[in-house]
Amino acid sequence: MVKKQAYYNKGVQKMIDRYLFPAIFYPPEQDGLDYCVVFPDLDVATQGENIQQAFDMAKELLELTLYGLEEDEEKIPAASNPSDILLDYQNAFISLISVYMPIIRDEMAQQYVRKTVTLPKWLNDAAESANVNFSRSLQTALRLKLNISNPPGHYKAKKKT
Repeated sequence: MVKKQAYYNKGVQKMIDRYLFPAIFYPPEQDGLDYCVVFPDLDVATQGENIQQAFDMAKELLELTLYGLEEDEEKIPAASNPSDILLDYQNAFISLISVYMPIIRDEMAQQYVRKTVTLPKWLNDAAESANVNFSRSLQTALRLKLNISNPPGHYKAKKKT
């Protein structure tokens, strides 16, 4: 079984489970406009129609950005101290956004990818007439071939002792 390294940044830093980054929220200047949310440390932004949606979008953006940086083995910058961030807009405010990465990593590992498979016609015809689920059959065959019983990164809640 091929395991993803538990390190990123070319083996220098360990993956972190929880991140906390400051986000700058810019309220709309007039009705009908969206809240804008910027993560100055990551140079990414999102928006939301209202404050709740803006917070939800900010959390999702932070999760996906950090996951992408981990997957690409790129350096994740240290989060700024919120008191060091200068606000350039009168009604802007800073909020800390927290994400727990083990759950995100697990969700991303469970995503499905589409594969094109070439089969002899006779085998395809026989499988279709037997109502074979091609995806499940391929997954089962690959797990047997690779001796894999559980998906990698399968998140399990820890039991209290």
